Amino acid sequence: MSAILGLKLDVDTLRGYREGVPALLDLFDRLDIRSTMFFSMGPDNSGKAIRRVFRKGFLSKMRRTSAVSTYGLKTMLYGTLLPAPHIVESDPSILRLAAERGHECAVHAWDHVEWQDQLDMLESRTVRDTLHRAFGLFERVAGFPARSCAAPAWKVTEASLEVQDELGLDYCSDSRGREPFFPVWGGRRFSTLQIPSTLPTLDEILGLEGQSAEEANRMLLDGLHEGINVHTFHAEMEGIGQIRLFESFLRECMNRGVRFDTLGDIAKTLPRESLSPCVLEPGEIPGRAGAVALQGKEWQS
Repeated sequence: MSAILGLKLDVDTLRGYREGVPALLDLFDRLDIRSTMFFSMGPDNSGKAIRRVFRKGFLSKMRRTSAVSTYGLKTMLYGTLLPAPHIVESDPSILRLAAERGHECAVHAWDHVEWQDQLDMLESRTVRDTLHRAFGLFERVAGFPARSCAAPAWKVTEASLEVQDELGLDYCSDSRGREPFFPVWGGRRFSTLQIPSTLPTLDEILGLEGQSAEEANRMLLDGLHEGINVHTFHAEMEGIGQIRLFESFLRECMNRGVRFDTLGDIAKTLPRESLSPCVLEPGEIPGRAGAVALQGKEWQS
């Protein structure tokens, strides 16, 4: 079996949406590659991320990943000193163009920063309302309903998993792990398939002491294995500041015979009756500040 790579784009900010996505669409057209793109639909409150300053490793990671130049100074002020602009509604044609060019498009969040920083404190009703708001706007803009979503920062709660089940989605990509599975959270089994990210992100690699952009592609390529691989990349980093590095990674994957699939196409091929339920639990990973949802051991009911 050859390596299959699902390319999963997270669009977190207005700059990433307006500058990074069009650049990536042109790159994918040149290489004849199709990806899965998850869009933050509502306001860009990136400036409020300053609340993470007290997390272990946050400031050092910001320095090593050149966050200010990657995201732009205006982005770092949105929602604080500058009003929070709405992302997709600023130019709905970009999302539509991504779909027209054959990419799978779906929902990342309504407010990326709120989800990443406050999900654990949100009431179930608020989680439900924000997800429905994001899915509603997506359908109005795209002209078709989103069939999947991917949680910002790989953050989930029982409430978020519950709403995903209610929405009847084809799959979600909220976690980090080894292979597709059905999630079990707090002893409760959920019915929406999880397709986890299996590779580190570029910002995580650069967030490690002593790692350079030149070494990042080697680490990613070394991490590929036979079967399903999922790589999450970002419109702000791979779509703007590191797009040449990203292109080099994609071309080397092609040279090695890696097959690219959208996550939706991967989900369609999976024998769901034979997939194992696995515990989903918070944990830390190298190069990232804060806990993420990790695929744990198989669950025995």
